[in-house]
Amino acid sequence: MAPYKRKTPEEILDSIYRLHRGRLKILIGPVSGSGKTYHMLQEGRLLQKQGIDVVYSAVSTMQRAETVQQLEALDRVPSIHWWKDGQEQKDLPLDVLVERNPEVLLVDGLAHRNREGAFFPTRLEDIRYLMDKGISVITTINVYELAGVGEEIFRLTGIKADETVPMNTLELADEIRLIDVSPETILKRMEDGILGDKAHPALSRRGNLGVLREVALRLVAEGVNDSLEKHREEQGLIGPSGATERILVSAQYHWNGSLHIRRGQQIAKRLGGDLLVVSFVLDGRKLSKEQQAFRQSISKLVKRVDARFEELPLPGVRALPSALVRYATENNVTRIVMGHSQKSRWQEKWQGSIANRVLRKTRNIDVFLMADRAREEGERILPVKSATSKKPPGFHRLTTQEIQNRVDSIRHGTFKVYIGAAPGVGKTYKMLQEGNLLLGRGIDVVIGLLETHGRKETLEQIGVLPLIPRAKVGYQGVQLEEMDTDAILARHPELVLVDELAHTNIPGVATRKRYEDIIRLLENGISVITTVNVQHLESLNDAVAQLTGVRVRETVPDYILKMANEVELIDITPQMLQERMKEGKIYAAEKISQALESFFKIGNLIALRELALREIADDVDERLEAWERDAALRGPWSRQEVIFVCVDLEPRAERLIRRGFRIAHRLKAEWFVHYAHCTGELSLEQRKQLDTLRQLTERLGGTMETAEAGSGKLLHRHLLARMNEVRATQLIIGQSRKPLWRTLFKETFIHYLLRHARHIDMLILADYDPHVAGQA
Repeated sequence: MAPYKRKTPEEILDSIYRLHRGRLKILIGPVSGSGKTYHMLQEGRLLQKQGIDVVYSAVSTMQRAETVQQLEALDRVPSIHWWKDGQEQKDLPLDVLVERNPEVLLVDGLAHRNREGAFFPTRLEDIRYLMDKGISVITTINVYELAGVGEEIFRLTGIKADETVPMNTLELADEIRLIDVSPETILKRMEDGILGDKAHPALSRRGNLGVLREVALRLVAEGVNDSLEKHREEQGLIGPSGATERILVSAQYHWNGSLHIRRGQQIAKRLGGDLLVVSFVLDGRKLSKEQQAFRQSISKLVKRVDARFEELPLPGVRALPSALVRYATENNVTRIVMGHSQKSRWQEKWQGSIANRVLRKTRNIDVFLMADRAREEGERILPVKSATSKKPPGFHRLTTQEIQNRVDSIRHGTFKVYIGAAPGVGKTYKMLQEGNLLLGRGIDVVIGLLETHGRKETLEQIGVLPLIPRAKVGYQGVQLEEMDTDAILARHPELVLVDELAHTNIPGVATRKRYEDIIRLLENGISVITTVNVQHLESLNDAVAQLTGVRVRETVPDYILKMANEVELIDITPQMLQERMKEGKIYAAEKISQALESFFKIGNLIALRELALREIADDVDERLEAWERDAALRGPWSRQEVIFVCVDLEPRAERLIRRGFRIAHRLKAEWFVHYAHCTGELSLEQRKQLDTLRQLTERLGGTMETAEAGSGKLLHRHLLARMNEVRATQLIIGQSRKPLWRTLFKETFIHYLLRHARHIDMLILADYDPHVAGQA
């Protein structure tokens, strides 16, 4: 709702009702044993410390020591016990709870079904009843206990819940928090007997646990996206948020319409985005029989790929670019997918090019021009596995190099990363907690580098963990401190805890970045647990700047995250994070107000949380593919891709390189970054900029090429020739900044490619401008 719009009587009544009604918070996890009950009880204890009246009932600790410990000091309302198929069940005593009238109830098992003759048949109805009585509820659920998701999970894993709740149950919640856990952690808990002997046999397979985890991450991310869009609408913000992709396919009723939709579907699925399809039909003109047949087949295809479809009237063909861009803008689209023009240069000049006009009208929307490969290669639209991904036969004799690689891997330390959406989510707390747990099990654990930022709860979590003193480093006449990597190597513990992975070391230290210190430790057989925030990932630098308006300077290459044996997300809601900030649990008192008005604004926190959820979901999917499991949720890509990124020495070049990496990584593609200049020597400043681009490319795992190409016209030919030499399938380039009148007399590189490179997909990246929506 707009800030100044008067509420209707119905909206006023609803607001009054909500004032009296209890709140609902749901903790969702991928599987039983992920730690939902532990975190629920932990939240209850924190609320109790704040003076809130908290009770628990029908909580299942499974006699796990750490969970039982959380029950201390919490009031218990005894549940109603009964038996079903030889297993004890617990129902809520509604009358007792209403009479006791606590402010908050903690209860497990949202999907629980009550005994015969109970007041309500399900726990969900119990909870709604208690909320109507003004009692707030915090509860737990596994992702496969949601009816809409459960069927797909059963198809992929064979795991099925005894009882489920409707999919729209999550819409009732005021807050949803994901309790993330890696498959390795669950398997270890099973091995240690912490989860008991009642787990589904299919849960002992790492791939199945990965599927459950990815579904949970993506499900929560979708909910976060809904809240982000609602927040942006309330704030009057326009255009896409930048946290997620929304793909729009312009599909006309002819033979390649289905190809465009299939390609759009693959892009949307691979990038974890929504898919929209639009077709335009001329006013007052009947469709031919052939077009009617295409319309019917496209309608069926759209339903199959789960896209949203609209058919819109058009007064004339020349109005199509404006109508397409307007529709994209109104629907917060981030990328338009359309076909290359089939017109000659003279036809384009006389009749106008739809692609050219779309490019001129778009702002903040990328344009993907799909190559016409069907005539040469056939309809290559079905996903196929690359032949190169096959493992050698079981009796293949290992080469000397393969043996050495295996030995190095065996000697290598184990690497675990805790990642969060922002400072203060609890990454360091969780790292220390795990360190103490492992220390208690006889593992030699030390703290290599710790940043508590004065947070009391974090300091308390240190416990008896030994700390390696920091090294003193002189810099510009001042004594500063850094992690003493040499001292850790000399001490040679089994595991070291290292905070703030993205930290840049003081000049003069042997390594420039902390992640380089960590690599040294791992190579020497020392395992490492570390922490990082999602905004520090190199390839997300531009997305974070777009979302928050803050350019993060300290980054880590994405391959650091990929080399981790385990990555776990510490997820908390933006409301909880802001509450921690106000209570002084993140920054010092004098910084709180400034933080809440800048980086810690609610919109920023929602967007960063979505970014983190989607990034870890993609990481899970990458690992599923690496385990050679067919059930990776995004599915394999359809062909071997080669990405070619054209850059100049303008500031946007770094953004093009980061985007090229992200696309290449998701498509499992080889990728090149190419800079070509006309005759003339580069200035010192230009050489420095070129070196910066080369370092960024190499840090992200790409190949940087430079060349001298002579005049402007020769430059166009040189770039196209090089694309053909490397067999590029997709070109990434920035939008032309030349004014319209210049393009009438001088052909731009994009215009040249639109005529000469129709065999290559082209992604033309928009220059982001926060002050405009999609349309100029």
